[in-house]
Amino acid sequence: MNIAPDPKSVSELLTPEANQAAALAPATGVLTVDLDAIVANWRKLEKTAVPAECAGVIKANAYGCGLDPVARALAGAGCKTFFVATLNEARAARAAVPSAAIYVLDGFFQNCGDAYAEVNARPVIGDLNELAEWDVFCRRSGWQGGAGIHIDTGMNRLGLTISEAQGIIPRINAGDHGITLVMSHLACAELLNHPLNAKQLATFREIASLFSGVPASLANSSGVYLGAQFQFDLVRPGAALYGINPTPEADNPMQGVVDLKARIVHIRSIDKGEAVGYGGTWTARRPTRLAIVSAGYADGYFRAGSSNDGTRGAEVIIAGKRCPIAGRISMDLMAVDVTDLEKNAARRGHMATLIGEGITVDELAHHFGTIGYEVLTSLGPRYARVYKGGAAEAAAVAAAS
Repeated sequence: MNIAPDPKSVSELLTPEANQAAALAPATGVLTVDLDAIVANWRKLEKTAVPAECAGVIKANAYGCGLDPVARALAGAGCKTFFVATLNEARAARAAVPSAAIYVLDGFFQNCGDAYAEVNARPVIGDLNELAEWDVFCRRSGWQGGAGIHIDTGMNRLGLTISEAQGIIPRINAGDHGITLVMSHLACAELLNHPLNAKQLATFREIASLFSGVPASLANSSGVYLGAQFQFDLVRPGAALYGINPTPEADNPMQGVVDLKARIVHIRSIDKGEAVGYGGTWTARRPTRLAIVSAGYADGYFRAGSSNDGTRGAEVIIAGKRCPIAGRISMDLMAVDVTDLEKNAARRGHMATLIGEGITVDELAHHFGTIGYEVLTSLGPRYARVYKGGAAEAAAVAAAS
């Protein structure tokens, strides 16, 4: 088990166990990331998409799980292509995976050609102005690192229009075009029977066929499970790697990846009729014991999970049992009703499980009124991040070499 980032200030004379204890002691909570589960999820997606190549999307700090260790673990498993959102993320990814192909989804940023070349990152170009600027940079510098082309087929976000994409086909036919990938993005892939899926598939199949010899990519995590016709040459799973269900209409085929625990900092007893938290929206209906847990919306545990007198909010697990949140979640703290636990089952210094032991990221997202993506990417920096599994050991060795 490893902790990242490695605190350079900790004495090298300490044992790994002592280093871990020193890192965890002041932490308000611990986010444990199972890199073996991430690798297992990638391999499952890879097998589902065969013969297409399976890439890995590691943007937003690998969905909050840690770009460096996740990238190293996936590369160790055989992943050869990675997608990030920004140039800074590409720089971090290149440090982790020196020989991988890295695509930058947000495109070719102005006056940043040298930076792309420095880290050998490939912009995913979705605008004709970007394409022109990229061409100028390549001619001036002689850079031949390649780029992707993003074509909009119904998301109406990034991407060339179909007519714009058709306009660059003569360039493709002429050869030596520098385009290494043509892609689009599904808007409704998590909904199996949504009509936009079939419409986007037909549109993309037609335009991608004109990019002779250029690999094509359409499927995100959920798109992998729409069938082989959506998989083309390369699939780009992101959320599914981190345990989020890519098939919400069916059971989750992915392994859980994260376990989140937060520290109990205080136990208090209140009388029947006393209110708890900001606004006094939750009132004790009996003599009540509360565990005050050191996590709140600044840590990514959203205020929307609060309870009030008319609505039960999210739950946490203490001493192996589900316990309801009492009152409003605040910036740094939340109150949990532990009255039904044995008297000493919840004590100061114990940990409450916020994700894990049956509470999934998707369940928490339901309580928060959002999606698992937002839950994971919002998990705050105050948690100590711990990595476990054989892939964690391999990633640590790779980082040290």
